[in-house]
Amino acid sequence: MQKGLRFLINLVSVAIFAGMLWPLLAQDQDKPAKKQASTEAAKKDRGSNPEAKGPGTQPPPGYRVGVEDDLAIAVWHEPELSQAVTVRPDGMITLPLLNDIKVANLTTEEVQALLVEKLKPFVNDPQVTVSIKAVKSRKVFLVGNVAKQGMYYLNGRMTVLELLSEAGGLGPFAKSKSIYVLRKDAGKEVRLPFNYKRAVSGKGDNPELMPGDMVVVP
Repeated sequence: MQKGLRFLINLVSVAIFAGMLWPLLAQDQDKPAKKQASTEAAKKDRGSNPEAKGPGTQPPPGYRVGVEDDLAIAVWHEPELSQAVTVRPDGMITLPLLNDIKVANLTTEEVQALLVEKLKPFVNDPQVTVSIKAVKSRKVFLVGNVAKQGMYYLNGRMTVLELLSEAGGLGPFAKSKSIYVLRKDAGKEVRLPFNYKRAVSGKGDNPELMPGDMVVVP
């Protein structure tokens, strides 16, 4: 009788201990899965190429809105008037009640003041916030004997050397002394010569790029 009771007590103790231990084991086993899921989510957020540089989201001070830029417009207590908009090729955006509004070449502060004035007939004491979600109007182009030709966004200041570096460098048959920048100045196209080897050594010019510039690598 005592042996049977002792065996039953031991069995109950083992069951209780197993019940306490199992959640801890399950939690430990779940950690790698959670870590992997977190890693996969981070990769997804960065995109298929985490090193690729997309449109700029931090424009330089005094930046003026350009065509294709994405804007976020928030009107306090007026959610139906708060919109995410893209500047059209004609420099306009479209908002409820206000229809088409020209915003190209204005600062965000100027756009904000303009919207406040236009909303006054419809909203009592309108309070508007305008921010730039993505800068897509500042672009440069790279063609010729380089690793990656194409369009690049100007996320702030960028020189010719920096652009070539971002593009993976010169191709094996590039004429490094004959590179040039095509730039439109007062309606005329000008050519700025660029000597790669002299620029790398610090003995030659390394011009800062302007929106619309095309770097040609023969």
